[in-house]
Amino acid sequence: MSEQAEALTDTATRSPHIIVVGNEKGGSGKTTTAMHVTAALLNEGFRVGTMDLDVRQRSLSRYIENRKIWVGRRAVAMPEHYPLEEFNYNDLSLRQRAEQEQFVAAMTHLRAGNDFIVVDSPGTDSYLSRLGHAAADTLITPINESFVDFDLLAIVDPDDLSITGPSIYSEMVWSCRKARAQADGGSIDWIVVRNRTSHIHAKNRQRVETALDQLAHRLGFRQATGLSERVIFREMYPAGITLLDLTDEEANTNLTMSHVAARAEVRALVSALNLPGVAL
Repeated sequence: MSEQAEALTDTATRSPHIIVVGNEKGGSGKTTTAMHVTAALLNEGFRVGTMDLDVRQRSLSRYIENRKIWVGRRAVAMPEHYPLEEFNYNDLSLRQRAEQEQFVAAMTHLRAGNDFIVVDSPGTDSYLSRLGHAAADTLITPINESFVDFDLLAIVDPDDLSITGPSIYSEMVWSCRKARAQADGGSIDWIVVRNRTSHIHAKNRQRVETALDQLAHRLGFRQATGLSERVIFREMYPAGITLLDLTDEEANTNLTMSHVAARAEVRALVSALNLPGVAL
């Protein structure tokens, strides 16, 4: 049994649905996606736990720390966040053992009182990231709408853009799927989400969409449209809130048509995930 499968077996005491947001590239909107999915579930009345596997940058952790400012000032729902520690052992096996023990402890704790657990991953390959991926019931991989990000999923022939093979990240997801099946017979629903989509139907966009359609069948993932390029998704980060946290009165008073469209994008994304018990 692999180390990922062993860690999963150790945490399989409860069955909240685990949502992991991950890829091995920065700048694709992982943390923004994770926080908005978390907010959507919280506002539907679900108990949500969160975990940030990027123990260096800690973007999701800081987002939630910013969100705590609003507690007591307004009705804003909070996830149960489990902070992780960075280990700097020179011995690789010792460091991975400590990370595995910490990951198991975090999962065991969050499983006890939540309906969903949302996990944000670093933009690099790491042992913690692999543990998180293998634990997923739903894996969300955000990518930007370009062949730069497409390279995350597959190797493409530069002459005719035909797919010549899976990328290192896709192979990692495949190994995590094996670990998950080995641990408890479960499966990972892999969803590639196109973030920062352009409102202009450019030729490059069509080529990316065609290539993704071909790759989806080959690698076994679903596709969903995510969050477009809107400043509002980033400018609310310092406050720790999302558009979904605004009251109806605030929404009616302060939202522009662009903001209304942004809220609709979040709801459409969460609906496309087909999460158990969630109907938006």
